[in-house]
Amino acid sequence: MSILSQKFIKFAPLCIPLSRRLETLGAVVYLFTWGLSVLGPGITLYILFCTNYWYITALYFIWIFYDRNIGSEGGRRSEFVRKWPIWRWYCNYFPIRLVKTVDLDPSKNYLFGFHPHGYFSNGLHGNFGCEGTDVSSLFPGIKMSFLTLNFNFLVPLFREIILFSGGCSVARESMNYLLSKRSGGNGVVIIPGGAREALEASPGTNVLYLRKRKGFIKVAIQNGAPLVPVYSFGESDIYSVPKNPKGSLLRNIQEKSIEIFGAFPLYVFGRGIFQYSFGLLPNRKPITAVVGAPIVVEKIQNPTNEYVDSVQENYITALSQLFYEHRDKYCRASSELIIN
Repeated sequence: MSILSQKFIKFAPLCIPLSRRLETLGAVVYLFTWGLSVLGPGITLYILFCTNYWYITALYFIWIFYDRNIGSEGGRRSEFVRKWPIWRWYCNYFPIRLVKTVDLDPSKNYLFGFHPHGYFSNGLHGNFGCEGTDVSSLFPGIKMSFLTLNFNFLVPLFREIILFSGGCSVARESMNYLLSKRSGGNGVVIIPGGAREALEASPGTNVLYLRKRKGFIKVAIQNGAPLVPVYSFGESDIYSVPKNPKGSLLRNIQEKSIEIFGAFPLYVFGRGIFQYSFGLLPNRKPITAVVGAPIVVEKIQNPTNEYVDSVQENYITALSQLFYEHRDKYCRASSELIIN
């Protein structure tokens, strides 16, 4: 075993503190929740066709159909689930940290732009999809909701995890529902770059897909909601990935998949539970999300293209300033921000 450890596989030491084991468990649980996006339909269909409990699955499918619009109606968050201790273990695994640069007025609604997408949006979940970094204490009076594809609310089992974590649909009507709350106090977190930005994820890189993303800017203007840039340093450093330059076979397959399904097959190389050489668990690399100052926008129901463009340019400028102000502290000093 020592020869294998030296030449092929680097095994984890046997004597590791319990706290480290719990942190690894947290990372496993988060990865499993992503696995439910594939396993969930399979599990429910197995129960439906291969067991005597088919009626449970049948009733569940009826419920999903009845509840299909919940993602656009504010979701169904569970503070109990968001405060599970396992999420704190998950955040300590990397560790994931949340840094506030200014206080936010809880009487207003905010649209947070989270960058970059990374692989599995680990920093998004750790900071806004649970209380692993005490986001509710850091921004008191603001209820955070993150946005995801509407299709996810139709996937058995996976949908429940998303809903309990504070997930809502990324559809325009969902954003308007959250941002139009008169009493304020809603923080809506979106990843503007989406799957196309995830294509660019690679250790040591900071590449964003943003210049063609104007929809979220327009929604913020229509609701008079300040835009808040968030940069998650280290988001793309936790896995190794095969090179996929533009024009390559892998890149063509991924881009075609995005056009058809809105997502693409992701090939990542991390570590295992008891060894560090290969596996699907992310590597222990720090992820630090820095929340910038809000960008105030004028509320206009039908903004001109010129105004939308000017607000987007202000947003990009603020995001760039946020990156370079904190770059030396949270990533390589030589790293450059590329915004496409």
